[in-house]
Amino acid sequence: MNWASICENPVLANLPYKIQTDKWGNIVMSPASNRHGIYQAKITALLSRLMRSGTVITECSVETSEGTKVADVAWASSQFIQTNQDMTPFLEAPEICIEIISPSNTTAEMDEKKELYFARGCKEFWLCGSEGNMTFYKNTGELKHSLIFNEFPVSVEMH
Repeated sequence: MNWASICENPVLANLPYKIQTDKWGNIVMSPASNRHGIYQAKITALLSRLMRSGTVITECSVETSEGTKVADVAWASSQFIQTNQDMTPFLEAPEICIEIISPSNTTAEMDEKKELYFARGCKEFWLCGSEGNMTFYKNTGELKHSLIFNEFPVSVEMH
């Protein structure tokens, strides 16, 4: 199944899971907790306040060598949006791809997604831990803070 047919399938439209595909096109589903949704909303709000341009995207689909992966939150420059417009999934990754750890996620899974996004042009990968602690990466390794949004906090408060 390709990503367009998944998005258009009415049976899959209202599932309470995050859907991605593996490299063979099989659907992979992960349940998302309310905690996950709260962090997703907080990160989106913080980025929206800090950005001077560009677009914040939730559930951002990116076609990778290992199937379509969906970043919980992404930030794309105006240039990225102008180039890619409403393509679904994007064939290149936005400048920042952010994942929020869920109980079902493994470190290996997050490391793989980080590398897949970098291979598609992502400039920074952010990881939000289960307690809101943020870790920032570029393709050469971990950063103390984001180089694109250096005001972004190293911890996102739940309340």
